[in-house]
Amino acid sequence: MNIVTLLQTAAPAQGSQWTMWVMLALIFVVMWFFMIRPQRKQQKELQNFRDSLKKGDKVVTVGGIYGTVCDIKDKTVLIEVDNNVKIRVSKQALVKDFSETAQQ
Repeated sequence: MNIVTLLQTAAPAQGSQWTMWVMLALIFVVMWFFMIRPQRKQQKELQNFRDSLKKGDKVVTVGGIYGTVCDIKDKTVLIEVDNNVKIRVSKQALVKDFSETAQQ
């Protein structure tokens, strides 16, 4: 065998390095498109929900407590969970709106 042929087969081709970087970039783009982008969209929707709360909205907390909004402050919300039973929770603990208008 010729020495040049041996060296060519042993050394990686220059194009394979560029291919590796292109594939790595494609993996990152796909990961961003399918994982990071939807998560950011969901976080924005959740923040918009928390900012638009008003008295009378029926909500559920992260812990699964259902209630009706009675009072809203900057970072907390007072919700009524039963007749004359009210608890104050962080706005960050509210995850879903169960008002009649939200279900339509």
